Amino acid sequence: MTTLAGYENRPLADGGPLLGRPGFWPNHLWAPCCQAAGAGPERFGADGADVDALYETLTDPGRWPVFRVPCADGREVTVVYHNLVDDPGVAYLLTAPGDSGPRPLRALTWRELDRAAHGPLPATGADGITDPAARLLLLFPLLDDHAVPDEAAATVESALVAVGAPQDTAPATARHLLDHAAGEVWHDPQWDSPLSGAEPEAARSPWSDLGPPR
Repeated sequence: MTTLAGYENRPLADGGPLLGRPGFWPNHLWAPCCQAAGAGPERFGADGADVDALYETLTDPGRWPVFRVPCADGREVTVVYHNLVDDPGVAYLLTAPGDSGPRPLRALTWRELDRAAHGPLPATGADGITDPAARLLLLFPLLDDHAVPDEAAATVESALVAVGAPQDTAPATARHLLDHAAGEVWHDPQWDSPLSGAEPEAARSPWSDLGPPR
């Protein structure tokens, strides 16, 4: 059973198995970014039927997919598809040891995102998403950086190919994703827990005070 403080009595479910289904990445990345530019879901190795099927799963009010990204220091970023009927969306939350509950994680720089994907994992192992490509793309909507390094495009391209995107279109898709991230954070940075009585303090990135990512 999936549990998360502040989300008691909500129908949380482990979303990990959804990452391997063809329609997941178009829903998570293409719909909020590439669709308006005329790019199709085939950029992510999927077709319209794949996307529609996963959309129904990801937005089911009776099942809220949860994705956990563990950090080496015991903190954890949790991605929640909060499928409230009148306020659906995706929340990015940070839980730290000793905290009474998760706090919203508003945005990441490229350096922080790269560290999130490729940095150290808990030494004793942990439940959650450990694949670097999946970690990078799962947290990508948090990216808010107007000066990403030149190597960022190759890193995103490699991650896209690793999750099933065609090699011939991956460079253009990576560039489009990065260009879009330079304009705005994709998710709603003001959204907090649906059960929150008061707006919690925004969390500091768990990767902001660490050294070079590689």
